[in-house]
Amino acid sequence: MFEKLAKYAAKQLELDIDDITPDSTFDSLGIDSLDVVEMIMDLESELGVELEMEDQKIATFQELADFIESKLN
Repeated sequence: MFEKLAKYAAKQLELDIDDITPDSTFDSLGIDSLDVVEMIMDLESELGVELEMEDQKIATFQELADFIESKLN
């Protein structure tokens, strides 16, 4: 799932995929909350799953990947 997120972020947000690591924070890559919301909405559509993020404290790509995987299982 991390690889899918990294590819998405690199393409949609025009980032260098080599700069995106599992421990990369959204802030460190200049990704704002609106970008995160758009990414979640796109992933919900693509994966056919609802990702309720209200109470989640997710700051890194790996944390987001783990959260999505938990919703898929």
